[in-house]
Amino acid sequence: MKNARQTTILNNIANKDVETQEELASELRSMGINVTQATVSRDIKELRLVKILGKNGYYKYAAAEKSEKSHNDRFVRMFVDSVLSITYANNIIVIKTLSGSANVAAEAIDSMEWEEILGTMAGDNTILVIVRTNAETPYVVDRFKEILH
Repeated sequence: MKNARQTTILNNIANKDVETQEELASELRSMGINVTQATVSRDIKELRLVKILGKNGYYKYAAAEKSEKSHNDRFVRMFVDSVLSITYANNIIVIKTLSGSANVAAEAIDSMEWEEILGTMAGDNTILVIVRTNAETPYVVDRFKEILH
C-alpha cells in the first residue's frame, strides 16, 4: 500500500503543480487513497521530494533525480556534520562551518545543483552562496535548514 501510494504521489507531482502537503493529501483522497497530512509528510521525506520554482512563480514539489540522490547522500552527511550556522542578506547566504570544513560543505551544495544557486565560494570555515534573486534566498535558506534537521 505504501509503495502504491508513493508511486501515485510521484505520478501526481509529475503531472500537476502541487504546492503544499495539504494539496497533495487532498489529491490523494480524491483518488480514493485515505491519508493524513502526517503520512504525506513522511512520504515526502522518504521520497526526498524538493520544492522548485514553477513556471507560474510558485514553488511546487518535484522528485530529485535518482542519480543525484545516491551521489549526494555522502555530501549531505558531510554538510550536516560541518555546518554551524546559516544567515543571509539579500541574495547572499553566509554559512559558517567547522574549521577546515567549508570546502566539503560547499562541494555538497554544488552537487545539489539547485537552479536557484548561481555558485559558492568557500574559505576555511565560511561559505558564500550566491542566489539568483533576493526573493529566492529565504527559500534556499529554508531548504538548507531542512537538510540540517
